[in-house]
Amino acid sequence: MDKIIITELIATGIVGVEHPERDFPQELIINAEINYDLSKIEKSDDIQDGISYSYIAKMIRQLVSESSFFTLEALGVFLIEQIFTNSTAQAIRMRIEKEKFVKKTRRVGVEIYRERPL
Repeated sequence: MDKIIITELIATGIVGVEHPERDFPQELIINAEINYDLSKIEKSDDIQDGISYSYIAKMIRQLVSESSFFTLEALGVFLIEQIFTNSTAQAIRMRIEKEKFVKKTRRVGVEIYRERPL
């Protein structure tokens, strides 16, 4: 399956269960692999026939900044649902991480994979 890749996108928003996580926006590191059929855009070379990674990246940053979730899991599923709604994506793998949040770790996070609902 063909895919576009967005690597280490920085998005800022409120995500966390309790104080101090909910007191201020945090930087999240987001990676996304968006699977879709590239056959139309490969022939036309017209972005209108594909999925714009710039559009997806801007949408993710905006959605994260406007949201307030308790868990990365809920945020991730929400973002995936929005990508399905606003694109022709057939499947999405998304990883969302917080840097230096848990003592003695570089990053902690979740990875979610979903296929477009039939």
